[in-house]
Amino acid sequence: MKKYVIIGNGTAAVGVIEGIRSVDPSGTVTVISEEDHHVYSRPLISYYLEGRTDLQRMKYRDDDFYEKNRCKVLFGRCAESLDPDAKTVCLDDGTIISYDRLAVAAGSRPFVPPVEGLDTVKSKFTFMTLDDALGLEKALTADAKVLIVGAGLIGLKCAEGIRGKAGSITVCDLADRVLSSILDGGCASVVQKHLESNGISFMLSDTAVRFDGNKAFMKSGRTVSFDVLVMAVGVRANTELFKNAGGEVNRGIIVSSRMETSLPDVYAAGDCTEGFDSSAGVRRVLAILPNAYMQGRTAGVNMAGQKAEMNNAIPMNSVGFFGLHIMTAGSYEGDMAEEKNDGTVKRFFTKDGYLKGFILIGGTERAGILTSLIRDKIPLDTVDLHLAEKVISNMIFKEDLRRKKFGGVV
Repeated sequence: MKKYVIIGNGTAAVGVIEGIRSVDPSGTVTVISEEDHHVYSRPLISYYLEGRTDLQRMKYRDDDFYEKNRCKVLFGRCAESLDPDAKTVCLDDGTIISYDRLAVAAGSRPFVPPVEGLDTVKSKFTFMTLDDALGLEKALTADAKVLIVGAGLIGLKCAEGIRGKAGSITVCDLADRVLSSILDGGCASVVQKHLESNGISFMLSDTAVRFDGNKAFMKSGRTVSFDVLVMAVGVRANTELFKNAGGEVNRGIIVSSRMETSLPDVYAAGDCTEGFDSSAGVRRVLAILPNAYMQGRTAGVNMAGQKAEMNNAIPMNSVGFFGLHIMTAGSYEGDMAEEKNDGTVKRFFTKDGYLKGFILIGGTERAGILTSLIRDKIPLDTVDLHLAEKVISNMIFKEDLRRKKFGGVV
């Protein structure tokens, strides 16, 4: 009977568990969970603060998930070292756990830059975990002035989540636009205006370079007073445990299409990995929930002795702010076509006869059809992309391809 060990208890870990159990119903599965919580959907922490969900509905799987899958979960425990020769993991309490197959699904952590005086700020938070959200909730008051450093996905979702719980919210970022990693200036301005109309203030091309208690001294020379600080500058893959064991690491743990790592019988999945972006043809960290689950399931199947590959991963983001929905996917290379209409923006990027990426602001319904064009590398001469600029539907596929993809639906 095989012994499986999983480091991490997030979306990727769920994929690993379900991948293992799809092949091996009897091997032992031990999950090492640094957090004390049942697996939950991290993107929902902002909705929890808004009151749009609760702790029960945030759970990514049912209460009996671990029991049904015969998993032993070590809550509140952290893996401190890995010995690939002895095939053991040492925990923070000194416990040694042996394995036949190991999955590292350790996720990522907030990147907090070493800003002068940050240690003088008493009420400061990051915004990645449920515990972060619970702590921030307790610190907020109806008249609190909140400063968020970082105008990326995490910072803006935090701003949305706390809008009704704080007196004012200011977001600063050294970049000249919001969501600079996924939107260009034109698209970002649409989103920024929408956020501003919902009470969020911005200081762009500017950031805090020094703190003194509840004052932030900005690069521009301005001074900002605040009651609560949220650091949302970025994230870093948790690779140290694997790297210290001699594993190959770049920005993330290097994995094959089977989620194998450079260490024997050690697999990795999720935000801690660096896989292959099929839309751009390069390796990169693809820290998004759908890829984490698919990577995890692929790892689990292979750990249990069957064969599975994941070679069509692409960057994707689907997010909404105050009712405005945004979806992006793929890479922004090649020729760009754009359709603007009544506050919606659709941008399509094509190269060498294929759709390489897209940006949708508003009108994101059925965007999965576009994602399939990128993932499956469907030639554009078999679809009507001009129709997709007007309305996204199965009708963009030519009749023979529609029959093949959708079982005769025309």
